Amino acid sequence: MRRDSIFRIYSMTKPIVSVALMQLAEQGRVLLREPVAKYLPAFAGAVVGVDGAAPKRAPTVHDLLRHTAGLTYEFHEPSAVRQRYADAKLYSRQRTNAQHVELLEGLPLMHEPGSVWDYSRATDVLGRLVEVLADAPLGEHLKAAIFEPLGMVDTGFAVSPDQHARIAEPLADPAEGVPLVPVFDPRVPSAAQSGGGGLMSTAADYARFLRMLLGGGRLDGVRLLGRKTVEFMTADHLGAIPRANDLLPPGHGFGLGFAVKTAVGEHTEPGSVGSYGWSGAAGTAFFVDPAEAMFALILTQAPGLLDDVRELFRQGVYAAIE
Repeated sequence: MRRDSIFRIYSMTKPIVSVALMQLAEQGRVLLREPVAKYLPAFAGAVVGVDGAAPKRAPTVHDLLRHTAGLTYEFHEPSAVRQRYADAKLYSRQRTNAQHVELLEGLPLMHEPGSVWDYSRATDVLGRLVEVLADAPLGEHLKAAIFEPLGMVDTGFAVSPDQHARIAEPLADPAEGVPLVPVFDPRVPSAAQSGGGGLMSTAADYARFLRMLLGGGRLDGVRLLGRKTVEFMTADHLGAIPRANDLLPPGHGFGLGFAVKTAVGEHTEPGSVGSYGWSGAAGTAFFVDPAEAMFALILTQAPGLLDDVRELFRQGVYAAIE
């Protein structure tokens, strides 16, 4: 594999989109307590469950950022609402963000807003919200607001034909007992610029994004976020809110785009309280540890092996610390 290979980073797109939203919040263009429906009006008609009960309160921008908006993913434990998601083929890469959210707006919420953390399509909606606030396609705005200022020259939703040879391919034959998980082909033109996943990037590019976070929102003299904004994003925003599944392990909360370690010893992965990170389904993962003044990043294309890869990588990194 080439040293400058381009990887599908899937859900590691989410922290980037969360940063883009928080940049807009710093500019006073959105308040986190505001209802999503203020900017995406069809959400004003959201109902909970297939029976169509009105929610006790409206989902907010804050809910989208921390995955408490009542949305879900169709691949979680089967339910009537998740079946509606699956039937709608929300995973299609042939829709714009506007089309995707329009379809999602017509589906019921899985939970009462604010009541449950459920890893979900909330960041897909967040991507559309960024488009509305910035009045630009998501990829175009991310390039202007994050990629170009940070010098992330190989990150985007598309890979030009002259760079196709750099695309890292997934394992052709997974190990016995490991499911074959298909990944999208970035060589095929797509309308999708999903806030929930779909960016392509390199280790060098994503490392610059992580250096910016570790630097409190700054890198090489460029300020993307205020230091206190980064601290706010990487604090736990869940408290006692229950989790709908085990994707967020014990000893972890969730901030605005990141899982946040709240206790050491409640899970098998080592780390410092206050460290934060996320991963991507194709086999990519990162964490930032402010207490140790470090970040770590691994990019593979080994879907189905993510949990093992992530834990072995994290164990190795912390074992090397004197």
